[in-house]
Amino acid sequence: MKKLFLLIAIIGFGIMSYAQQANDYLEVTRAALKTEKKAMIAEVMSLTQEESEPFWALYNEFQGKLYTVNTKYLKIINEFSENYENMGGEKANDLMKRMFAYDTEILKLKKVYYKKFQKVLSPEKTLMYFQAENKIDILIDFEMSSVIPLLDARDSNEEPNK
Repeated sequence: MKKLFLLIAIIGFGIMSYAQQANDYLEVTRAALKTEKKAMIAEVMSLTQEESEPFWALYNEFQGKLYTVNTKYLKIINEFSENYENMGGEKANDLMKRMFAYDTEILKLKKVYYKKFQKVLSPEKTLMYFQAENKIDILIDFEMSSVIPLLDARDSNEEPNK
């Protein structure tokens, strides 16, 4: 668990750093986080031999899709970081709309895979798996929120959008 916190902190720090070097570092960190997450899921799930092979095949498929969607999230955060000092209303609206789209895409993906996991696991184990995923996501979100500052919009002279 301590390794997971460290990896999450590294991801958060990497996002706020320099472009290509940070991207390379971020990819290495994401790979390490992937390995640590898989070990945690294995520990939590206690799968039978019959469940193991279909579960891990589906798990890997799901994680691949999550990786693609989460890359969009990291791009949004990176754009926020790049525009933090001079955030305009148009860019703020664009980032927020993309965050809504990201949230929607994640929810759709989870719903699709919840049904797929129920085909290889009992409803209870499926729920347990998604609880474990959720707890890991919350840890990552918490760490990310600690390194991403709130936008200081108190000095904005723009008219509010209606």
